[in-house]
Amino acid sequence: MSSAENEEDLTRKQRREQARADRKAIEEASAADAARRKRLTRLGVVVAVVVAAVVVILIATSGGGSTPPKKGSTGAKHVEKEVTTLLAGIPQSGASLGSSKAPVTLQYYGDLECPICKKFTLGALSSLIQHWVREGKLRIEYRNLETATREPETFKSQQAAALAAGTQAKLWNYIETFYHEQGTEDSGYVTEQYLRGIAEQVPGLNLAKWTSERTKPEYASQIESDAQAANAAGFNGTPSFLIGHTGGATKTLEYSSLEDPSSFNNAIEQQLKA
Repeated sequence: MSSAENEEDLTRKQRREQARADRKAIEEASAADAARRKRLTRLGVVVAVVVAAVVVILIATSGGGSTPPKKGSTGAKHVEKEVTTLLAGIPQSGASLGSSKAPVTLQYYGDLECPICKKFTLGALSSLIQHWVREGKLRIEYRNLETATREPETFKSQQAAALAAGTQAKLWNYIETFYHEQGTEDSGYVTEQYLRGIAEQVPGLNLAKWTSERTKPEYASQIESDAQAANAAGFNGTPSFLIGHTGGATKTLEYSSLEDPSSFNNAIEQQLKA
């Protein structure tokens, strides 16, 4: 391996470590803020009821364990219904969601194990899909950038699993299901059993074809190409975004919240007016 390649690998490793450190800092700050709010909250029956309700919802709608809910289980059915309803009738092509004639394109750089990406998926993204994508004004392209996944080979395997679903126009069903059922970071939950468990929950996905296509070399090339594009854009964390007119130049989208879609809506509206 040449010194240039060594330097590039070192740069990527440093970027991943920096992104992980930044994300941990954000999570610690959020935890501290939550603790302060909790001290100010009255204790009592009402709080107990609310907390219990939240726990029930989280168990029903999200992951956090080492394996996804089994197909046919209550948790799996809930996620499948939510994802199917969100994406129903919207065209998919490879890693893209939305009409090819949409005037605006949003490139979304993500890591399937990134908990901040999950926050975006369960927050602002749903609104963007329902409002802009479904109306044919926005096309979203999912790009791959390793930040949260500790092992490069695991990252390649999980992202290739999503790309393989994309050959059947099911990539967005796969990544939405993955984010909904995402496990605990750094727990090593992403195994072959886990990836197949996600695939089994994607309605209409031909599992035999999905399995045989996961090792195609073009997926590794796509993942590498996405990493290079992210590096050129100066991205060192996920989620990160580029926005622009479809087929034209793009620029970084700066957001104020991953749960409130307002900053994304403003950026889209500016592109439509330009």
